[in-house]
Amino acid sequence: MNRFIYLFALIFITSCGSSQSLTDNDAPLPDDPSLQATLWVQNSAEYKALNIQAYETAERMLSLPLEDSFWTASVNQKDESVYRKLPPAIIMDIDETVLDNSPFQARMILENKSYNSDDWNAWCMEANAEAVPGAVEFAQYAHEQGVTIFYLSNRSYEVEEATRKNLKELGFPVSTSMDNILTNGEQPNWTSSKVNRRKMVEDSYRVIMLFGDDLNDFFPAKEISQAERDNKIREYSANFGRKWFILPNPIYGSWDSVMRSEMENENSNAGLDPAKN
Repeated sequence: MNRFIYLFALIFITSCGSSQSLTDNDAPLPDDPSLQATLWVQNSAEYKALNIQAYETAERMLSLPLEDSFWTASVNQKDESVYRKLPPAIIMDIDETVLDNSPFQARMILENKSYNSDDWNAWCMEANAEAVPGAVEFAQYAHEQGVTIFYLSNRSYEVEEATRKNLKELGFPVSTSMDNILTNGEQPNWTSSKVNRRKMVEDSYRVIMLFGDDLNDFFPAKEISQAERDNKIREYSANFGRKWFILPNPIYGSWDSVMRSEMENENSNAGLDPAKN
């Protein structure tokens, strides 16, 4: 993988290793809020370790749901007489769960751009993303145990074929007999919420594990506050590391939009201009 951010990493490491301030460097780091997070994803051993930890834990847990037909990772599968008869499946998000898109973010930083759908779709069409550490090995292992893998992504349907190519070339199990890559807009009612796509899988399979980098990969969390999100984590705490596996993504996600929205509301209620704070 081309590490577009490598020069920035060198500047960062060199500056922090001396008394020189980053602002004094002849080649200062860009003023981009995602810079530090992108550096961490691309350069830290901790990022790799956290992903491997999640997938290794999931692999060790996999025998339990395969032996226990009462086991489901879905909050919607409540009728045991129905879901117990269904074959097992795992639902995995794609971006920052099985595919690492940090080079795209690095590219945006280098080009002084913000996220936009045109550049994002162009990146997806390149089909050059590398696998998140541990993801391929786990997906292959689950597939060998007879588990169907579904990749549920908010990538646009127009980049699905390129995404399929990317996944296959990395070694992820991609079906040739059915569509197991479910993208945003592929069906009229398939929106970014992922609820309807999860339901389609739940109607035909017993969902035994969920993988994602955002709470919305596990339950609807788009329109709830930070406090409500925290309460949901407490409510579902027994699922994490057992049925649900969340991967680290400090670069973007619903956590960021919720935080910014609540900060803007607080500033507005205090009579402050968010643009000046």
